[in-house]
Amino acid sequence: MKKHTKLIVHGKVQGVGFRFSCSEAAHRFGIKGFVKNKSDGTVYIEAEGEAENMAQFKVWCKKGPMWARVSELEEEPGTLKDYTSFEINR
Repeated sequence: MKKHTKLIVHGKVQGVGFRFSCSEAAHRFGIKGFVKNKSDGTVYIEAEGEAENMAQFKVWCKKGPMWARVSELEEEPGTLKDYTSFEINR
């Protein structure tokens, strides 16, 4: 069953390749949606995928790429939007 989740990643997550690495992880786990930096220093993700794939993707988001330091991952369920790809938004 497909799920939609909104994630906000806190910590040292900008300027460390988080969005690019997140996009690679999304493709690896079959996740659709987007990732973008927010002006408050967090990273915002909207993700859709099968429950098991979403669980693996969230585990990745809690860690991020090697240079990131994730301090918190906020999660909120959302309504499916039927994304067809995963994009890096500016």
